[in-house]
Amino acid sequence: MSRNQGGQVQRDDLDYCYEAVGDVSRTFALTVAELDEPMSSDICVGYLLCRVADTIEDASHIPPADQSALLATFSDVLDPDDETTAAEFRADVDEWIPENPDADWDVVASTPRVVSAFDGLDPSSQAAIRPPVRELVDGMAMFVDRYADAGGLRLETFDELEEYCWYAAGTVGTLVTGLLSRNVDDSVRETLQNNARSFAMLLQLVNVTKDVVTDYEEEDNVYLPQELLEAEDLEPSDIPDERNSEAFVPVVGRVRERAESYLNGAQAWLDAMPEIRGNTLSAWAIPFLLAVATLRELEDRPEDVIREGDVKVSRSEVHALLETFSGGNEPNVADLRAKIRKQPIDEF
Repeated sequence: MSRNQGGQVQRDDLDYCYEAVGDVSRTFALTVAELDEPMSSDICVGYLLCRVADTIEDASHIPPADQSALLATFSDVLDPDDETTAAEFRADVDEWIPENPDADWDVVASTPRVVSAFDGLDPSSQAAIRPPVRELVDGMAMFVDRYADAGGLRLETFDELEEYCWYAAGTVGTLVTGLLSRNVDDSVRETLQNNARSFAMLLQLVNVTKDVVTDYEEEDNVYLPQELLEAEDLEPSDIPDERNSEAFVPVVGRVRERAESYLNGAQAWLDAMPEIRGNTLSAWAIPFLLAVATLRELEDRPEDVIREGDVKVSRSEVHALLETFSGGNEPNVADLRAKIRKQPIDEF
């Protein structure tokens, strides 16, 4: 679809984006559902643009050189001064789309629709979304190139892990802050800008910690720093063996502790967040508190990261948390954080 087609096409494409976000991420769909317009559309479409890049970067069946080329083309699509179209990207990626695509690959296949929806957003929203998304895309291409000969990412140090997390999620924090900070006073803007990284790093480090087995088996990526594995005489190939669950406990604990170091900054970001442009506290407080709950579970049963292949918050706790914010309620986030860190909210 061209960028010049009319509003109805863009409305249809935006409807597609709302449907797709629920398919690729139930957690992020909760955030979008809590927002009102125009923020809900901005965040929904911005997230799917990031998801296209993330799916390409995670695709172990695509040779690194081709991954990097696809990411470069996608970045060009988002460059307002470049003539590259979403249709050209779609043609380039066609040979790599699985025969039976899952939800993520369906979004990649539908990139022209996502870009059309993006083109239908307010120009000021586009201006806030475009730079951080392109930074994410270019950062992922850099990491693909860096580990082109390794068969998958093998992050070496904590510093490199945080560098990766910045490109994978920190830029999203910048995106949200950019959408919210244009019509606020200088002190609020400064607080948001100073703490946006903490919010995004918290969520991404939690994901890295709980999804170790999935990342290794499905993507051949190891985000746990190699320096931590070596300290425990572990290798990446030890990850899928549940007999190593106890040996990984110190490694899981170190990364969890690093994630926890961002809690106060993330809460400062939430506390300063303005409820403007359809933004709501609940949209961001819910994922923040789910991260707190996951940190509790990671501390209580770190061996399950390897033994069970995942550490999740129970569905009943997720439901109870949603109920806490239902009907426009805005409970004290600091109080909830303290309580949830100790026990599941559905056990209060």
